Amino acid sequence: MGQTAAADITTIGRISAVPAILQVISELTGLRFAAVARVTEDSWTACAVLDRLDSGLKVGDKLDLVPTLCNEVRQYQRSVIIDNASEDPLYRDQYTLSNCPFESYIAVPIVRTDGRLFGSICALDSHPAPLKSSTILSTMESFARMLALQIEAEETRQQTEAALVQERRTAELREQFIAVLGHDLRNPLFAISAGAEMLLRKLSDPANEQRARHILTSARRATKLVDDVLDFARGSLGRGIPVNIEPCPDLRDALRHVISEIQSIHPKRIIQSSIGDLNNISCDRERVAQLLSNLVANAVVHGDPHGPIEVSAKVKEGHFVLSVKNQGLIAEDALPHLFQPYSKPTGGSPQAGLGLGLYIASQIAQSHGGRLDVKSTPSEGTEFMFTLALAQ
Repeated sequence: MGQTAAADITTIGRISAVPAILQVISELTGLRFAAVARVTEDSWTACAVLDRLDSGLKVGDKLDLVPTLCNEVRQYQRSVIIDNASEDPLYRDQYTLSNCPFESYIAVPIVRTDGRLFGSICALDSHPAPLKSSTILSTMESFARMLALQIEAEETRQQTEAALVQERRTAELREQFIAVLGHDLRNPLFAISAGAEMLLRKLSDPANEQRARHILTSARRATKLVDDVLDFARGSLGRGIPVNIEPCPDLRDALRHVISEIQSIHPKRIIQSSIGDLNNISCDRERVAQLLSNLVANAVVHGDPHGPIEVSAKVKEGHFVLSVKNQGLIAEDALPHLFQPYSKPTGGSPQAGLGLGLYIASQIAQSHGGRLDVKSTPSEGTEFMFTLALAQ
């Protein structure tokens, strides 16, 4: 058997139909003892008991299997039925009857769908009973088949519950990893950035100033990578990227700042913007700015280097619509996978980064209750569009 006796007893105990089955068997047969038992090569263990004989046998009790009729049930996986044991030529001299006297007895094997024996449903009494001439055997065999299916379903449910508990434990470890990563990496990187900024203010030598600027740029890029990993971990745990939704009267300024910052890093690229009236919009300003930054950065890296990048933000038909358009073209077979983590265009020169920008942008959109779409055609180029319904 794959499980312990205690586990099998628990499984039977969780099947609410078992007491009713034993009650029906007792009423149909007139037998005052009925049980569902776990049967192995050497023991019979009671998993559920209906005892009106006052035998004293209770759930969890074990019997040596060899001198019991259930040994025959186990060996041949067939039912045993006796009307009057003291007069039955096959069973009247068996060791079982002299040690545990009964006159009427019936046992039916409970066989799993893969052919393995779980145990039996049995019933007995100290008085004879006309069992062979009744329909009780076919009824009990039906009960046994039904019980076998319920046992497997309950075992599957228990395994699923155990897997969920393990998954929760794993998720807790991941959360601890995120916390350690956030604390142990971001804090030193912040110190490096602050130190580099201080050096830039004090240094007058161009060569050393260039070195300090390089340190600052590298630290900021490393911080961005750590932030991306943290956001990815949160999203992959199924909890989504956390957002703080509140009125954002300065959303327009935040979006303009993002565009200005990327423009200063890439002065040769043409970035055109059209930012409309964005009053009365509730969102997480920092996350929406991050979404825009990821989309514009993606256009800079993967779009047509000679074409303009067009940024538009407006309120249209009760929706906040933020779009980034460029003249690049995305292959049709790549579009379905574009918002998956580590997604990068195939071909061309290798690009820096983890390939998480679009994934994180889509997660930010979902966390707001909005959506991020993309369309790409040879005539129109590529456009990413974040759409968020405004609260009424």
